[in-house]
Amino acid sequence: MFDPGSLIVGLEIGTSKVCAVVGEVNAAGALNLIGLGQSPSHGVRKGEIVNASAAGEDVRNAIVEAEQMADAEIRSVYLGVSGVHIRGFNNRGVHPVVSADREITDEDVQDVVKNAKAINLPAQNAVLHAVRQHFTVDGQDGIVNPVGLSGARVEVDVHVVHGNTNRLQNPVRVVKGLQLEVEAIVFNGLAASLALLTSEQKEMGALVIDLGGGTTNYAVYADGIIKHTGVLAVGGDHVSNDLAYGLKVPLGRAETLKIEHGSALVEDGIKGQTITLSNDLGLPVKTINLEHLRRVMSARLEEIFQLIEQDVARARLIDHLRAGVFVCGGGARIPGILKLAERVFQLPASPATASSINGIKSALDQPEFATAIGLVKYGSFQQKRRGSGGFLGIRQTISEMLSRK
Repeated sequence: MFDPGSLIVGLEIGTSKVCAVVGEVNAAGALNLIGLGQSPSHGVRKGEIVNASAAGEDVRNAIVEAEQMADAEIRSVYLGVSGVHIRGFNNRGVHPVVSADREITDEDVQDVVKNAKAINLPAQNAVLHAVRQHFTVDGQDGIVNPVGLSGARVEVDVHVVHGNTNRLQNPVRVVKGLQLEVEAIVFNGLAASLALLTSEQKEMGALVIDLGGGTTNYAVYADGIIKHTGVLAVGGDHVSNDLAYGLKVPLGRAETLKIEHGSALVEDGIKGQTITLSNDLGLPVKTINLEHLRRVMSARLEEIFQLIEQDVARARLIDHLRAGVFVCGGGARIPGILKLAERVFQLPASPATASSINGIKSALDQPEFATAIGLVKYGSFQQKRRGSGGFLGIRQTISEMLSRK
């Protein structure tokens, strides 16, 4: 049995599935995955809890499976959250250095970050992340750590992610109802990028798209730091709904058609091809045009990518994505999805592969586990920072983890 106190557990309560990943940091400081549990999701719609009891049962099932594989007891989790209510934007904080010798201290850094977080949010919203980007001291920008430098005025740029407080608390209540503690809540888009991107890719600039069942989360890195985040209330379930409507078939049959015959592209070679659907008795009852099926799918997926491209373009970040686009989530399994992404973004697109992590290969290679793995990686940074001590160290974790590491 592993020591429960040394375990790091990432929990994603998604629209299509609930996923729990268990990790442990070894003596050498390397992160190793030792457990994985998953369950179909029944109480979530568009990334948010709509049936607490159903979601709780699904979480329980995933946790039990992960405990069995890891041969350990799970007591706490790092919880991923999503939903269209989550927003991200950049903000700047300013702080005058008042010490006699004008040397910038840890307290000055804490104060300037606090000022950057003092923003006018809707009363019902709360800050989920305030991720440091760069500091500026007396007009000199691009400073990573100003502590120990001399200056009269220190400024910091932060990326703020915020959301509706009550809606963020709903998954927390579900988890606590199972007698589990929540170490932290983390935006799924940031968690996925943390699992997938190397420090070099962050420096070059990259867009991570987590194409899930009910939502599509995305995050943009440039110059080694997080620059932009977003959520669309559209995902793979909407593709299935489109197919059900367009092909005039039940939703369950549409989901099967999507998995077995779907593609993000419409190739010339499929013209005239058909699929014969049978009823429970094996009798042919309906013929589906394969080209029509894929046109319906391609249209919805292209729309998702176009909405993201337009948002990233408005943020003036498209030209900074030299490492290209990375696609994860269950939608990354759709044939042709990377070619469609390349066509829309006019950038190279790559499949998702978790980096700097060892352990369960089946989880590391599957794009739908990227977010839960990223939550474990988030927790490993928190654990290391607590081990090194200091209140400031804990506050630094998010910024360092989501940028240079």
